[in-house]
Amino acid sequence: MKSMIAQAIALKTNPVALLWADEKPSDATEFKPGNWGCIMWLASGAAKGKTGVCSRETFGCFGGGVGMGFGDQYENFPGGKDCFRHFLSSGNAGSETGRQAAEKVKPFMRKEAHDHFLHGEGYFKSPQLVQKYIDSLPMIDIPARYVVFKPLDAIEDGETPRSIIFFVDPDQLSALVVLANYGRGDNENVVIPYAAGCQTIGIYPYREAQSDRPRAVVGLTDLSARVYVKKMLGDNLMSFAVPYAMFQEMEGNVKGSFLERSVWKSLQADR
Repeated sequence: MKSMIAQAIALKTNPVALLWADEKPSDATEFKPGNWGCIMWLASGAAKGKTGVCSRETFGCFGGGVGMGFGDQYENFPGGKDCFRHFLSSGNAGSETGRQAAEKVKPFMRKEAHDHFLHGEGYFKSPQLVQKYIDSLPMIDIPARYVVFKPLDAIEDGETPRSIIFFVDPDQLSALVVLANYGRGDNENVVIPYAAGCQTIGIYPYREAQSDRPRAVVGLTDLSARVYVKKMLGDNLMSFAVPYAMFQEMEGNVKGSFLERSVWKSLQADR
């Protein structure tokens, strides 16, 4: 499947199709069960042409399990949800339970991750606010065994993506925001929630897909995910995830739009 959008905005990587499946592609990259990994590696790999897959046993990290739609995986975080709330905020070094949990997981964690477990990532002001964040997430337990990331042009007959993900620079992001609103007659058809990188390409687009007027979701506001994506795809990128029905709508609006006019072409000429 080819994308007129990708051609019009001169996308440097493949658009990525996210699918649900009960069978995994035989040649797909997958984390080993129990091993840590970042879902954004799988998405970035698909942008570079390599299919990736994850399941309830191979989602790489607890936030990734939540992000891909495998239920509330924060319940399984080492030390439980209380340790997760402290991990994302002020750290676990201040409680005996937290210190004990940190000691148990130390042999299995990278040095940086263990430091974050003890002293916190500092992404929320308090553990109580982390709980509010968790409560706000559109969690879902999807009715499929696998989530698959494929380059869009590798989609086969009979496969229907749940969403399409673009990795874009600021000019391209601006163009996609304009195009998302182009045929709607209003101007709030793109959202930019604060969430993990995987959640902005997973559960948030899943939620939007249930709407009669789905919105696109901008992501990579997750600083940790930005570090990982930068190593694979380069700097200054954001993600733009579009529920499949909206992707089809936007594809149909390329011809005759601003993407064929002088302002966009002048930005392209300076690239």
